[in-house]
Amino acid sequence: MDLYPAIDVRGGKCVRLLRGDYGRETVYGDDPLTQALAFVEAGARWIHVVDLDAARTGIPENREVVAAIADAVPVPVQTGGGVRSAEAARALFDAGVERVVIGTAALRGPDLVVALAQQNRVAVGLDARSGEVATDGWLVGSGRTVAEVAGSFADSGVDAFVVTDIGRDGTLGGPDVAGLCEILAVTQTDVIASGGVGSLDDLKELAGIEVGGRRLSGVIAGKAFYEGRIDVAAAVAALRSSTHAFTPGTGTSAGRIDVAAAVAASAETR
Repeated sequence: MDLYPAIDVRGGKCVRLLRGDYGRETVYGDDPLTQALAFVEAGARWIHVVDLDAARTGIPENREVVAAIADAVPVPVQTGGGVRSAEAARALFDAGVERVVIGTAALRGPDLVVALAQQNRVAVGLDARSGEVATDGWLVGSGRTVAEVAGSFADSGVDAFVVTDIGRDGTLGGPDVAGLCEILAVTQTDVIASGGVGSLDDLKELAGIEVGGRRLSGVIAGKAFYEGRIDVAAAVAALRSSTHAFTPGTGTSAGRIDVAAAVAASAETR
């Protein structure tokens, strides 16, 4: 499972939001490029960059920052935030970005995603609050579930789904294991988890999820690194070595999640 250290950019700075709330921002640095290089030096094989300004407005205010990171780091860059047109996506690919994440535009114009995915690596961002996919920088509910949207992109050629639990994002309180199990059960597309990671045990728990022989392809984490909860090098090593040695809290066998129990637990809390 790949690790994606996250760099959320707002006003040119490295920040993190709590549960997607733009009014609850913590600034962790004013040099996203230096942060990206530090993640790579620690062993990261991907970098995940989000333009938070663009996510809310659709205006690529931090595109130069994203381009500078893609140009400088020797690993692939995945980026999203406000990509709502073919031109915006192509500008990022032309800047050296490996995979573009499209969220709002994927719900409003799925044909855009399908067309781009024929020639480029495109992921669909499924950002959900209480099971409902949100758009426009996580500010507007779509009225559609994560599973429904994921199903609508079956056989579309998209590279991955980036699934974020907004209610857990930035909390360090642990990932939505049950929700991720549900998504793995309804799609054959790669799934990248995001939101809530606060410890090495959380990462190992995610690595232990298995549904119908399928596992998560990656996990995005940010605040846990900035707050010193997890060391990037240790996280990379843990995911590289994790097989069936860890017993998740909702599981009954070493390193594997009891899917039925996890889904039942999820239903009780929703």
